[in-house]
Amino acid sequence: MLNRWFKNLTTTPLALRRYFPPATLAAIDAAIAASEQSHRAEIRCAVEASLSIRNLLNAMNSKVRAIEVFSMLHMWDTAENNGVLLYMLLAEHKIEIIADRGFANSVKTEEWMSICAELEQAFAVGNYEAGTLAALERISVLARQHFPAATSDRNELPNRTVFL
Repeated sequence: MLNRWFKNLTTTPLALRRYFPPATLAAIDAAIAASEQSHRAEIRCAVEASLSIRNLLNAMNSKVRAIEVFSMLHMWDTAENNGVLLYMLLAEHKIEIIADRGFANSVKTEEWMSICAELEQAFAVGNYEAGTLAALERISVLARQHFPAATSDRNELPNRTVFL
């Protein structure tokens, strides 16, 4: 528990720019925009340096925080309930994918967890950009499979990465 507190208290917002510099952000945002041309789902990335003291005091874990961010970003507002949030907590190298109920009966939890595990491994060796892009590609494959593109599709949510 002390280790968790230490990691969160010592990982500052500067880590966001160190691991996700402007060129990396541009590549991630471009990958999301390109991906969304091939399916009807809406994908967002949110990167958080660390949990707040309040969240730590409340023993919030990365999954609960990701659900909170999913709500905060209005990911549930998509017409087909097909939003997918890729949430990254840098201090703990924790990755969460929250998918709206449109994916619930078609994508198994194990598939999302596999993507998260691969990205966590990439983070462990410092491959932030390549790991994130690979995770987005795997999410895109699932989105294309379950929500193929349609001519009437519109971009319902912004494609840019959110720093929290």
